[in-house]
Formats: sequence, structure tokens, C-alpha cells
Amino acid sequence: MTETFYVVPVAAHEALVRGAYIQRGFDAAEAEHAAKLATAATKHGIRTHNAIKALHLDELFGSKSGGCTPRAAIKKQPSRFKAAEVWDAQKKLGQAVAWEAIDTCMKLADTYGTGTVSIDNAFHYLWGGGYVMEAAKKGYIAYTNCTASLAEVVPFKGVFPTLGTNPHSWGFPTTDAVGFPIVIDWATSVIAMGRVQQLKREGKTLPPNAAVDKDGRPTTDPDMAVSLLPFGDHKGYGLSLINEIVAGYIGGSLPTIRSRQPVAGEKQGCAFFFQVIHPEAIASGVYAKGRSQAENVKAVLADILGHGNEQCMLPGQLEAEAAARSEKAGGLLFSQAEVEALNEIAHEAGLPSLDLSTLTTA
Repeated sequence: MTETFYVVPVAAHEALVRGAYIQRGFDAAEAEHAAKLATAATKHGIRTHNAIKALHLDELFGSKSGGCTPRAAIKKQPSRFKAAEVWDAQKKLGQAVAWEAIDTCMKLADTYGTGTVSIDNAFHYLWGGGYVMEAAKKGYIAYTNCTASLAEVVPFKGVFPTLGTNPHSWGFPTTDAVGFPIVIDWATSVIAMGRVQQLKREGKTLPPNAAVDKDGRPTTDPDMAVSLLPFGDHKGYGLSLINEIVAGYIGGSLPTIRSRQPVAGEKQGCAFFFQVIHPEAIASGVYAKGRSQAENVKAVLADILGHGNEQCMLPGQLEAEAAARSEKAGGLLFSQAEVEALNEIAHEAGLPSLDLSTLTTA
């Protein structure tokens, strides 16, 4: 049976999100950045990293516990490399830092062909795909990774969670070729913890071999799940390890103490890595049959999806379809459980609730 969704106007959603962040002490610009990312995630069907998840993270590890500092200022560190910047986020809201970082990378790429921003001492930025998708829509190749807020993933053949879900996100400017930017975005665990929380809200079970209980035994019960497993065994483990090693070079904290009780002399925030490439910077100019770069990319994708593969799905296609559905509905789509969760946030912040009886369905 198709799930029923309630259509929440974008303006109403963003007013609620902004109000909730401002009530927690964040400034208007930070609240706006948070609302922008929450809208992008919901519009594109990313239900695991919407406003509910964002404010839940802030509740657990952020402004109420010292892991995130409202109104903090980014400190840009000295660098001898013109195309690379290193920032100390000073625990500023992750979404605000990330939007500034991707914008900075694009500006650097316009000048130098590529731009890199590495960020230490940060608070989680939620949906990495949203940032690279924004760059891809503007014509750039973009990549980001970050360390997760908590070590919730057991390494391959391990018994104790020492890794985060540690997502990787790539965006490619392929709208002319296939109608939408290809966005490859995933957590390195079988599922994200946000997915566990979503399935718990919806009263559904987890997929097999995705999570373990407190004794390290596989479970499909979201109420019993305390740790996650890497996807593809050693492959997901290796990808997750990349983020921790990159973070280690940047200055990132030990994964097992991140967002937990303070440890003297240690840092406990996340680390971000952003990189944008201007397509012209990697153009060989010797494409077959005199094709342009854009024509060559389109030809490559057509070859991959040819030969009987026409029904194969491209990464980013589901997000594009979700965005089209949201546009057709005239707002953002939430389940009843999600609307109720948003109303709990509204009540806490002293904001008007969303009235289910006045919302259309889709």
C-alpha cells in the first residue's frame, strides 16, 4: 500500500525550523542555513536527515550539551596554498559552516580550477548530498565527507563500535545529459542511524544484517539496535576508515569519544572535507569524434545505460523524482508521524503547530 503523505508548505516548514533554532539561541543566519538544508533534504526524499533529525542531533549533542555553540564564528587558519583553506569551526552549527564551505570551494574553483576547504572542530552538517547537489546544479563536480557525531559502527570483523556512519557524497553536473545531477551519497553503514529512528517512528523493522543489539547480535528491531554494521563488509569499512584518516590529518578527534563525555585535553567535534572541481580544469580537449566535454559525458552515460540496461537507475534519480513529486504537490511531504514530530518541536519552541486537518495529502 502506498504511504500517505501530508503536504506542508515550504514557508510553514521553514518558519518552524528557523523558529526552533532561534529559540535555542542560534542567530537568524544560522537558522536560515538550517532551514535551507532541512527543506532540501525533505524535498528530495531524504527523510533520514530532515529537520527532525537535525534538531534531535542538536538536542543530544549540540547546543544543550556544549557540542555546538550558537553564534560561533569560523576561524580561518593561515595557509600557503591559495586553492585550499583550513577552518576551525569553533563548534558553529554544521549546516551554516557547510553552506559557506561549498560556496567558498566554488569560488576557489572559478579561480584555480579546484577548491578545497578542510574543517576541524565542527558540529555535524546532516545531509552531505545537499551541498554537492547545489554545486552540481551550478555546473561543478563536488565531493564532501565528514566524520559522524558518534562511533556507532562496528569495524569489519570487530566487536565494538569505533567508527561513525561516515558518509561520502559526490555530485556531478549532468542535468543536460540525464535531466538531473548525478549525486552519489551514502553512509558507510548498511543504513544510517537516522533510518533506524525513522523506521522506529513508523513502527517498521530494520533490514537484516544492518544493526546489532547491546550484545553484538544482529537485530531487525529498531528498539534493540544500538550499533550498526558497515555495508559490503570490508568495503564499507574501508570507506568509513577514509573519513577518520582524513579527519586525523585535519585535526579531528578520536572517534570513540566524539560527542561523548569530555576528556581532558581532547577535542570531540566532527571534521569536514569539501572539494570542488571546475569541469574545465580536467578537460583534455581530445574527445573522440570531436565531441565537446558535455557531449562526451552524455555519450558515456548513454553507453552505460544502453545494451539492455535502459531500466537501470542512476544515483540521484530517486532524489530527482522525489523533488518532482514535491513540486507537483506544492510543498514538502511528511508522514503523519513526521508531522507529529514536527509539532513536538513547535510546542517546545512555543511556535504554532501544523494542523493535520488543514493539510492536503499526496
